[in-house]
Amino acid sequence: MSKKSEQAALLAFLAGAAVAAGAALLFTPKTGREVREKLSEAKDDALDKLKSCSTKLRSRRGASDPLNYDGGDCWI
Repeated sequence: MSKKSEQAALLAFLAGAAVAAGAALLFTPKTGREVREKLSEAKDDALDKLKSCSTKLRSRRGASDPLNYDGGDCWI
């Protein structure tokens, strides 16, 4: 598999997971306010994690061999 197809597959998986998580939240027996609060919290958490991972990736680019780091540990 080429690097681009691996990245596209990962992006498609993450997008599908996000849609599934959103759908699961929308179909739970909770009030609209509770669901909106949950979605807002999840969005904020994901954005915070994305910001920290992008900062970590940028700092690793200056390392001796930046190609060895893929950023996967940020999401674990």
